[in-house]
Amino acid sequence: MFKRPGKGDEPFDATKLQEGYKKNAFIGTVIGGFIIAVAAGILILGSLYSLKENEYAVITTFGTPSVVEEPGMHMKIPFVQRLNIVPKTINGFMIGSDEETGEYLASESFMITRDYNFVNVDFYVEYRVTDPTKYLYASENPVDILKNLTQSYIRDTIGLYDVDSVITTGKSEIQAAIKEKIITRLDAEDIGIQLVNITIQDAEPPTSEVINAFKNVENAKQGKETSINKANQKRNEDIPAARAAADETLKTAQATAEERINQAKGQVARLNELYNEYKKYPLITKQRMFYETMEQIIPDMKVIIEKSDGTTQTVLPLESFTGGDDSISNDSITNGSQVTPTSEEKLPEEDTEE
Repeated sequence: MFKRPGKGDEPFDATKLQEGYKKNAFIGTVIGGFIIAVAAGILILGSLYSLKENEYAVITTFGTPSVVEEPGMHMKIPFVQRLNIVPKTINGFMIGSDEETGEYLASESFMITRDYNFVNVDFYVEYRVTDPTKYLYASENPVDILKNLTQSYIRDTIGLYDVDSVITTGKSEIQAAIKEKIITRLDAEDIGIQLVNITIQDAEPPTSEVINAFKNVENAKQGKETSINKANQKRNEDIPAARAAADETLKTAQATAEERINQAKGQVARLNELYNEYKKYPLITKQRMFYETMEQIIPDMKVIIEKSDGTTQTVLPLESFTGGDDSISNDSITNGSQVTPTSEEKLPEEDTEE
């Protein structure tokens, strides 16, 4: 036990002093380890990054960029390499109207047409990044460049068309012309961005009276197109039907003509055969022809039954007598009634020629 100089009789404890030194050293070690761990964690976290499928990663090492496209976890050197994420997806922006309110922005939408009319037109522009390195470093702001180019070409193209084309029928042609101009200019500028599409969202005159007039014109044109389409549809339906009917009529006529020709040929052949028979047996052939003719005529003949005073009693077919029909009584015959044919038929005279 020693006394501490200048402290009176207070004893000096070396063991406690040593324990204090150890405690302070331990605390310093813990704090240092914690600082090292935090620094290591920061370094580790700063060296890892995740890349999605719809993103590019541009890694810059001492000013030299390189592109990483594969999605997943990747590493970079902290404080040496810099990371920039660029989207692969299609993005877009409005020209001529506010994206939130949808109202026209006069500074962008108000334009003049070829026929010196005023019109409000708004567009939607779609683009995507094709070269992430040029997109980041070839220009300061490629999207603003695209927007300025688009506005310039829109005004230039709208000025080439009349107001009717801008509002109604010429929208597709205007869009195609603007798109072609922008694509050509972006290829020349080579800033790593590409135009995907440009669409006219709306186009209308600045006053309500003119708007209503153009709407009426548009409705009339649509009605005209509808009528034309219906007429074309009707024509397309009727023409094939008429052609089919004409073909059917022609085929029927051809079949009838062929049938009649065949009948005529058959009759000619029959007459030739009959003539040959006539030359061989004239009398027999004449008699046979007479009987055959009577067979065709007599069933359709009518007879007139008259009383003795000459008045007509009734008209009956001849087959009533020949077929055994009892519809005529025997009294009408026995009372002196006559049966007189309507035409006289004479038997052919006997041909004595051999």
